[in-house]
Amino acid sequence: MAEKTVFLAWQDKGVSREWFPIGRLDADVESEKYRFRYIGGAKRAEREAKFPLLVAFPRLEGDYKSSNLFSTFSNRVMWPSRPDFKDYLNSLALTEDNDPMDMMAVSGGRRVTDSYEVFPKIVKKDDGSFVCRFFLHGGKRVSPAAQERLDFLSADEELYLALELTNPLGELAVQIQTTDYHMIGWSPRYMARDLALALAQPPGSCRARVVRVNLRPVPSEERVLVEMSGNLGSHEPMSGPDFQPLVPD
Repeated sequence: MAEKTVFLAWQDKGVSREWFPIGRLDADVESEKYRFRYIGGAKRAEREAKFPLLVAFPRLEGDYKSSNLFSTFSNRVMWPSRPDFKDYLNSLALTEDNDPMDMMAVSGGRRVTDSYEVFPKIVKKDDGSFVCRFFLHGGKRVSPAAQERLDFLSADEELYLALELTNPLGELAVQIQTTDYHMIGWSPRYMARDLALALAQPPGSCRARVVRVNLRPVPSEERVLVEMSGNLGSHEPMSGPDFQPLVPD
């Protein structure tokens, strides 16, 4: 079976502005079977920020299944009928062989009309290795010199990774740097703890590179596609309390 998983996050638009991982979408894309469940982060978000359950998924401990991709997610990808569909795929470094789960995993499924974001599950192989792709986060918050450096990035350019312990939001963060030491952004916040463990492995075992640079006027959060590879040893990624489904397998 072609099983794939993405997570859904929600941002508190109140005082905290914090992002919470709140749901998990599993799919057998060959058989067209989809399953959505809330995860531990939803309970924490409900407790700490009064997270409102999604209208399409009204029960916190519901087990939602469908033979079609739920509209909550299908509205977050571009469909083949659009004339600019091929350009959209190119911007994600994908092809027509990829499915909506792949598209959301790379694009983040962002919409200006709501406070949700999709992010991929890090998949670890039997030998502990992994490869993941994501768009560079925080390009608007780096220095003017770093923002200018973004315009000169090129595909396959090597990048450096560094653990940031002084993030102003008080969270663990992974910096993305160029080889000439411009700090150009961060990895997605939801991946930071797992990626930090990969960075703790022997030097050289964790690598990053530019996959694609989308030219302006593409939004900053969709400009630089990064690929990171490394090894997590015995650690199982995304296994903490926030990521545990409230309805177990």
